Amino acid sequence: MKLRDLEYLIAVAEERHFHRAAARCFVSQPTLSGQLKKLEAELGIMLVERNNRQVSMTEAGEAVVKHARAVLGEVELIKNVAAYYQDPLVGELRVGLIPTVAPYLLPVIMPQLKKQFSRLKLWLYEYQTHVLMEKLGNAELDLLILALPVEEHDFVEVDIFREPFRLAIQRQQKLAKLKQVTMSDLSGQELLLLEEGHCLRGHILDVCMLAGVKEQSQYHATSLETLRHMVAEGIGMTLMPELAVPAKTRKSDDIRYIEFADPRPARRIGMLYRKNSYREETFNHIAELIKSVLPVNVFF
Repeated sequence: MKLRDLEYLIAVAEERHFHRAAARCFVSQPTLSGQLKKLEAELGIMLVERNNRQVSMTEAGEAVVKHARAVLGEVELIKNVAAYYQDPLVGELRVGLIPTVAPYLLPVIMPQLKKQFSRLKLWLYEYQTHVLMEKLGNAELDLLILALPVEEHDFVEVDIFREPFRLAIQRQQKLAKLKQVTMSDLSGQELLLLEEGHCLRGHILDVCMLAGVKEQSQYHATSLETLRHMVAEGIGMTLMPELAVPAKTRKSDDIRYIEFADPRPARRIGMLYRKNSYREETFNHIAELIKSVLPVNVFF
């Protein structure tokens, strides 16, 4: 049994089309079909049902594909392990980030990551926290960058930075005239929040409960950028993480981002990875680089 034959089988299972699967594997269709027939003969079972209209997998084929993915994943891991022991900053790394961090942190850190770790190939994925945790546990991801703490996990947790919140409010609103705000200034006010599933929603709700601030329950946004547009329209106010605040604002802008007086509400941003990971040294290098390039208003 050849690893290449397993790649052909997976391609057919995913494409459901011999021609597309062959193109994906950079071989001719007769070559791919012939190798799959040899694999079926070796195993003594039919893996693929063939007819003129469509290609479908047999029950046995689906089961074999599942294990084939695991085998090829282990092969890739072996290659990465070998590359790592030659140099911890070489190879591929699958990094997951939450949606309220990825669009704002990546532009800050990626130029330096590419410059300093030029032989490290990063595959970036964006999911909500519960999906990231599941994929880390299943070894589909190597490293997570997300808001801490997270409940009930068995991973290594590393703090990277503390990200303060600012009050995002339309310029015409009364509170927008203040140079700084306190949580008591927001008592009795309503805040626009993200929909269920975003960990930022929970962090802001924790802050709100302590300050007597209410949630605006009529509307929940799918992203920080949607929240920003709602605030600009004067529909409400929200708390915006520091990295999501524009570097420069003009007097003509619709939104003011007002700093809080101390103690400033904030969230912890850090990394998670599996215990005893052979790439721990790599992760530590990445954490130190992130700390070194962050703006001074984001700190621990």
